Formats: sequence, C-alpha cells, structure tokens
Amino acid sequence: MAVTLTDYTLTYDSDQRVQGWPSFYSYYPDWMIGMNNYFYTFYRGELYRHNSNTTRNEFYSIVYNSTVSTVFNTSPLENKLYKTIALQGAEAWSAFMQSDIQESLTINSTWFEKKEQVWFAFVRNENKTTDYALRSVNGIGNSVSIDTSSPAAVEVNFPVSMQVSGIINIGDILYYGLTPTMCGEVTSVNVNLQAGVNQLIVDTTSGSLPPTGTEFFLYVKNPVAESHGILGHYAVTTLTHGGRTQAELFAVQSDVMKSFP
Repeated sequence: MAVTLTDYTLTYDSDQRVQGWPSFYSYYPDWMIGMNNYFYTFYRGELYRHNSNTTRNEFYSIVYNSTVSTVFNTSPLENKLYKTIALQGAEAWSAFMQSDIQESLTINSTWFEKKEQVWFAFVRNENKTTDYALRSVNGIGNSVSIDTSSPAAVEVNFPVSMQVSGIINIGDILYYGLTPTMCGEVTSVNVNLQAGVNQLIVDTTSGSLPPTGTEFFLYVKNPVAESHGILGHYAVTTLTHGGRTQAELFAVQSDVMKSFP
C-alpha cells in the first residue's frame, strides 16, 4: 500500500492544562524561533513574524482552511443513526461526516441555522448512488414500457392499476433491476388514470439508461429533503472554516438514535 507523506508543522502547548501536541499547521517553514514574546519563521530566505496582524490562515501568501476533526462514538457496539449536528461557536463551519457503513457526505455551512445561540443542521445525505442498500429504498413495481429516446427525459410507464402518484415525488432517485442500478432523478410525475397515463419522467444523464422493455423499479426519497442521517457504529466528523477572520469553536454535538434493523 502506497503511503502519502505530507509536510506539516506540529506545535507543543506547555500550558499545565494541555502539555501536549494539540495543533497541526499546513505551512512548513525552513526554520523557526521564539524571541521577545514573538514567534519568527524563515521561509525561502525571508523572515516572518507571526501573530502580529488580524489576518488568519494566511502563511507565506498562501491561504489555508482551519479544520477540526472529532469522532462521535458513544455505545461503540451499537449501530446508530446520526441525525443532526450542532456547533457551539461564533459562526457556522462546513462539516464532512463519514461512518464505517455509509460513504462520506458534506454539510454546507449555509445549511446551519442559529437556534438558542447554537448553530444547528440536519445531517443530509447527498449520496445518490448507494442509498438503495439502506432502509430508505422502496419498491414500485414492473413498468409496461420505457421510452429512452431522450436521456434527459426518459418516460417510464406503469399500469394504471399501480399507484405511483403520492408515493414518489419530484427529486426522488429512481433505480431499476433486481440488482439495483441508479437510473436518475425524477423530474415529473404524470398521472391521469382515466386517460391511461401513469408515468414518471426521469433525467438519466447522471445515471444509467434502463432497458426499453418491462423492468422492475425502485426509488429512494430525496436524500436532502428527507434525510435519514448517516448510519454507522461511529461517525468521523471534520469541520472546516475557510475565512481569514477569527472563528471560535467551543463544542460539537450530534443527536443520535439506536438503529433497529
């Protein structure tokens, strides 16, 4: 297995409450020294004095992000659903979560809302390719015909005896086959049973064209609007702040419930 080596700067905190190595920095100086209560570094023959201005995360004319990583791992033997994430701090950060069962997902900083001085957001799963393996998948039934002449607007027709309207909505993700293959996002639900119309319009440009004959279809609810959270024994969470201003972060928490298969 290939090992990727990355240069970084590791700092030591001599405070009695810490006495450890708490922080990693992306910048990598040629030499560093502390003198007269200031921290100096040398980089490519030039001298820099740190902590002397209010601009954060910029070193040697390169702007970096601030990142903090933590693990939610209460009751490690139980499978859990991580439903929300809450930040106690000055402003919202972007969050990146990954568990041992589900692929990683990103929670944009704009999704957070401030409630009672806490930045709060639901864990929304944007992954549209493997959600069929979770409990959010639902079966529809066999189609009677499929028109794939327009990949951005594939017409999937079902028998009028099958209920389609009310169980599937625009934005849901359609799959087909006994081994589910992602078809695409539902863009329209056309139902007029008296006229014999019971049809889904699917944009397959981000998925796969289904066969033109009869096929079994399944769907997953819109992963953002009706998120089930992230499933796993633990959740590794990385918070990222990309600004150049001070952004205090005090605590991170998540609402967790036990998963019952």
